[in-house]
Amino acid sequence: MNHNAKATFAGGCFWCMVKPFDEWPGIKAIQVGYTGGHQPHPTYEEVCSKQTGHVEAVEIIYDEEKISYEELLEIFFRSIDPTDPDGQFGDRGETYHTAIFYHDEMQKALAQSYIDKLEASGWFNKPITVPIKPAMAFYPAEEEHQDYYKKNPFRYGLYYKGSGRKRFLEENNYRPSLSKEELRKQLSTIQYQVTQEQGTEPPFQNEYFNHFEEGIYVDVVSGKPLFSSKDKFDSGCGWPAFAKPIIESVVYDKGDTSHGMNRIEVRSTSANSHLGHVFEDGPVELGGLRYCINSAALRFIPKSKMDEEGYGNYKDLL
Repeated sequence: MNHNAKATFAGGCFWCMVKPFDEWPGIKAIQVGYTGGHQPHPTYEEVCSKQTGHVEAVEIIYDEEKISYEELLEIFFRSIDPTDPDGQFGDRGETYHTAIFYHDEMQKALAQSYIDKLEASGWFNKPITVPIKPAMAFYPAEEEHQDYYKKNPFRYGLYYKGSGRKRFLEENNYRPSLSKEELRKQLSTIQYQVTQEQGTEPPFQNEYFNHFEEGIYVDVVSGKPLFSSKDKFDSGCGWPAFAKPIIESVVYDKGDTSHGMNRIEVRSTSANSHLGHVFEDGPVELGGLRYCINSAALRFIPKSKMDEEGYGNYKDLL
């Protein structure tokens, strides 16, 4: 049975809207293009002239059995500034307006529900301005714009940072959060100290430093997947070490000058949990990075229980 469905989102420059979705299980295809306007088959130059009514957008084909529309909405909102009605970051005007283009009434209802939840959270101090619109004809963009982040990684990185998107998302990304009191009840003392107070557990005296069973490691606060056993290696440092996160966007890094050292802290995107640090002394054959992570920030899900606990979609990443 075919479980494929279509989703369409506008989030500013479409170069920056492919990578956030691309690595997730269940994403079958993504193309960038133009939609929402009145001119058929526009060119990039025509859309940029702001005379066509079109916005830059992404069209996603996804397997509903492996990733839900609600999860796509979460990825979308984590990739934009939903309070900006006039564009996104350095890109201004109608071409770069945000929008959710729904393909059926269920998508429309889910989009409205997500926005209502976001408004109620009080995370942003300005109104959410992302409109929900019926899907219209989608015109694929020229080939040079497809998979831009893969074809031009250096230029993409400069643009992603220079436009202001990277900094905004690191500082303002919406994370549904528990109160400190709720977290103290949910977490053990060491889990709270590590994830909420940037603590560090003792080396060689933690749960996963020498644990190599097949499975995934999830955020102890949010339950979101963070690392795969496939990328775990014995670094000899006394803490769990990984070559990379299970999907790049599930973590973010920031400078850390605590304890008189210059380090790069690693935090989870979903819960803003402190996880550990990343160093450039990992195995060259695995990419050269070592994500040194506190066991107390993680919960391990063995492969045999991934279906039972709702993580079956991630088996392909083991």
